[in-house]
Amino acid sequence: MPGAEDASQTFVIVGAGLAGATAATTLREEGFAGRIVLVGLEPHHPYLRPPLSKEFLAGSADRDSVFVAAADSYAERGIELRRGVRALSVDPIDHLVALDDGSEVHYAKLLLTTGSRPRRPDLPGAGLDGVQVVRTLDDAEALHERLAGGGRRVVTVGAGWIGLEVAATARTLGNDVTVLDRGAVPLASTLGAEVGGVFAQLHADHGVRIRPHSAVARIIGASGAATAVELADGTVLPADVVAFGIGAEPWLDLAESAGLEVTTGIAVDEHLRSSDPDIYAAGDVADAMHPLVGLRLRSEHWANALAGGAVAARSMLGLGAVHDAIPYFYSDQFDLGMEYSGYVPLAQGGEVVFRGDPAAREFVAFWLADGRVVAGMNVNVWDVNDDVQALIRRGRRVDPAALADPAVPLAEL
Repeated sequence: MPGAEDASQTFVIVGAGLAGATAATTLREEGFAGRIVLVGLEPHHPYLRPPLSKEFLAGSADRDSVFVAAADSYAERGIELRRGVRALSVDPIDHLVALDDGSEVHYAKLLLTTGSRPRRPDLPGAGLDGVQVVRTLDDAEALHERLAGGGRRVVTVGAGWIGLEVAATARTLGNDVTVLDRGAVPLASTLGAEVGGVFAQLHADHGVRIRPHSAVARIIGASGAATAVELADGTVLPADVVAFGIGAEPWLDLAESAGLEVTTGIAVDEHLRSSDPDIYAAGDVADAMHPLVGLRLRSEHWANALAGGAVAARSMLGLGAVHDAIPYFYSDQFDLGMEYSGYVPLAQGGEVVFRGDPAAREFVAFWLADGRVVAGMNVNVWDVNDDVQALIRRGRRVDPAALADPAVPLAEL
């Protein structure tokens, strides 16, 4: 593998998460012999985020299991991994990335995989000990230490995927758990009220209290540590741990410094190329044109990072790769496991068809728009995701009665 001194090209990747690590290794697998510089803000080598609110937080997976690859594998592949370094700006004219260690890196091609940052509460008491978000490996380790012994009073602010996964893990570890939901039903913005109600009942059955239409006014503390959460209506909930899962926003600082087109993320085409032909984006930060539906989609899930990192690498090499994967994510909460595939924006407000028994939490839900399957979620039903994705990809009208009938194989539809 050539070293930096004899490389004819330099490809720089800013963002050392799953998308960035996948892109770097894909470049080598495709035969790129130039210099690869992978810049990461965190002190750790690239790791997976889904376990942080699930098995790693619960303590059922060890620390080594969350990493994308062994730490020494990057050097073995000739990838310069710069950890704990922030990229400050991009100069697209001189093809230059400025780093906060005082160095500059010239690039032939640049890939931005900067991901998302969690929304942090702007509330009185937000800086108290015991108040935290769950985004990084360090966050998850700190929260596990608080939850592992059980017996803590936990308030989770936010009833999205992260909030509910943290709540389920905290409850499983023997803690008293309350979830604050600004809306009426958890996950309604993604799944709709009917399917979201399945998750509300799941948590209720396991002793989690969900408070709808709740907004936090402040965190109350004593001796520098959180002791309670005060709601906007004056209700005070005792709390030793307050975990915020109120969404995330893409890191767009570098894209803006480079003058790139920005929408809800960095606007890229189906090849993940930005408005600058030498700059690409993948993962959470990319608002990518999806060729199957003709819409821009920005997805904050690991499958998108994995697929997008590989496509971006091949596009940087001029191989004509297209990012047309069906969006996918999964969740594990208590005794419920699920997989979701599809286009959330198209599914919102669509017709929902159930195959199986939602009350027993063993079913497949399909979302139809104009008679076509645009999303599907299998709950405690396995080995059907490929068929669900095939239905979505074909984009043909289906008979809802046949879709709901377990006797009709999905493959026949």
